[in-house]
Amino acid sequence: MNFLLCFRTFAHKFYYKFRNMRTIIRNIKGLAGVETDKRAIAVCGKDMDNLNIINDAYLICNNGKFECFGRMTELDKEQNFDFDFDADNGYVLPSFCDSHTHLVYKGSREIEYIDKIKGLSYEEIAKRGGGILNSAERLRSASEQELFEDAYVRIEEIKCLGTGAVEIKSGYGLNTESELKMLRVIRRLKEECDIVIKANFLAAHAFPLEYKGNPNGYVDLIVNEMLPRVADEGLADYVDVFCDRGFFTTEQTERILLEALQYNLIPKIHANELDFSGGVETGVKYNALSVDHLEYIGERQIEVLKASQTMPTILPGAAFFLNMKLSPAREMINAGLPIAMASDFNPGSSPSGNMQLILSFACINYKLTPFEAINATTLNTAYAMGISNTHGTIAAGKVANFYITKKIPSIEYMPYYYGSNKIKEIFINGIKH
Repeated sequence: MNFLLCFRTFAHKFYYKFRNMRTIIRNIKGLAGVETDKRAIAVCGKDMDNLNIINDAYLICNNGKFECFGRMTELDKEQNFDFDFDADNGYVLPSFCDSHTHLVYKGSREIEYIDKIKGLSYEEIAKRGGGILNSAERLRSASEQELFEDAYVRIEEIKCLGTGAVEIKSGYGLNTESELKMLRVIRRLKEECDIVIKANFLAAHAFPLEYKGNPNGYVDLIVNEMLPRVADEGLADYVDVFCDRGFFTTEQTERILLEALQYNLIPKIHANELDFSGGVETGVKYNALSVDHLEYIGERQIEVLKASQTMPTILPGAAFFLNMKLSPAREMINAGLPIAMASDFNPGSSPSGNMQLILSFACINYKLTPFEAINATTLNTAYAMGISNTHGTIAAGKVANFYITKKIPSIEYMPYYYGSNKIKEIFINGIKH
């Protein structure tokens, strides 16, 4: 076990002791994303451009939760605190929630990156045995310990960049034992990391080479063998399917979702990245928590989503890295929909988990306002993870995951000054890291 993991084991012995301490953050230039009496589980349409900010503020945490907040002039100076921090005129924002990642993997895929530069498409690389199949081959030969150590380092990296909750998908195993191996690694990460982690079973990510001529046979394997074992070990919170052109059809997707519902696994869908695939409609039909990617969205899909509780989730990093057409985020918001934006952190199409960069992409490429972008990467992504009742905003009783910025002139500076880490301090469960 490397030094980082040894240190983490040592630190966990003291974790709950410090979590129960009462902490104050003083001299906050602007406390953003606060909620008082009215609580929202998500924000939609024009409301996405509303972000409550308290200027010259303080914030108090207790027992790992937000206790209260207000203006410095209103602070009762007679109170006692176990820890007293000075924000030094920095801003405080709720931690990012990254609702779509594939960060358990073995090895990078920079050679395919060169192929992309030379003009090969995502589908052409996949047909040559690259893409997801390349990652599957490497993952099958890796041990659980190797996968855990690599993923742990990635989680520490994204945490330092402001992420306080993350969903991790399987999908690089593509056989029963390797998919279970990935999910067991995610379970261990849940146990040993201090941020919230959700596990998503995504065996329906691609068709393995051994089922190239028998795609329905692979669906049989998922339904008859993988799903019962995943459920028996309690390894997943969600089930996902890559429902798109060249991958899983709507009929195959429905079969997997119907079976997963027997095990109380909540659906999520990779949808409409490559074409008008029917993935959005299928996801809504089965009450998917989110449908993700959404490069191909028209009036029909917008109307279907408006009549649902499904969160449309855009993955700007993948569209940027693959030079794909952009999802019509502005049209979706103008139609009254909510929008979430996540990193899609993975080795092939989005090798970055930097949610500060996603915040910038949201504004630069998708024309969201800074306030819309913050809501899209905090509260709405928390909804897409099923945790917006506890994460995504700063409200009394919610989990105290937040960060303090360096000295910046305004909230709008966060997406504007792209490419650098603007965070000075991070707090997870009310504890400074």
